[in-house]
Amino acid sequence: MSESLSAKQKEIYEFLKKHTQEKGYPPAVREICEAVGLSSTSTVHGHLKRLEKKGLIKRDATKPRALEICELSNRQKEMIDIPIVGKVTAGAPILAVENIEDTFTIPLNYIKNRNDLFILRVKGESMIDAGILDGDLAIIEKTESALNGEIVVALIENSATIKRFFKEKDYIRLQPENKTMSPIIVRDCRILGRLVGIYRTY
Repeated sequence: MSESLSAKQKEIYEFLKKHTQEKGYPPAVREICEAVGLSSTSTVHGHLKRLEKKGLIKRDATKPRALEICELSNRQKEMIDIPIVGKVTAGAPILAVENIEDTFTIPLNYIKNRNDLFILRVKGESMIDAGILDGDLAIIEKTESALNGEIVVALIENSATIKRFFKEKDYIRLQPENKTMSPIIVRDCRILGRLVGIYRTY
């Protein structure tokens, strides 16, 4: 952000970004007034005009709430290729070249600053009650640890499985999200990553 912004302009700009990211649309001028402690809408309009001159926002005066945060819009247009892992082997790193069968392109804003992502194709119906269906693309953030209740990719007997993770007193329970299936109970397992998103085509 430009260092030439005043403290109030920075405050307004940060509120615009936060509101737009959380709600999907920009705030009304009156909401900006309340958020930054200004009583005059004309004062807010003046700050918005200066933010627009600096190239931080774009406005359409003919439409209500027609305000675009340039930083967010540019980020939404950026894309990233995520590797699709076709096979998982016990001895090789998950993202070893020989494991990658293809890549899948998604908007950069979809991953929310996460790193070390890969994709696994969901096979079977063990997680259908969590809305994870056969054929879905599971977007996984690479990690070797997990918290209780997180959906993870675990390596069991040289095969990757997507289950909900629970560390019990002296064993690990990998719980399916399907009432007809039993949990997998193991002494230990290798965590490959945690689920951060699902992509489905129709």
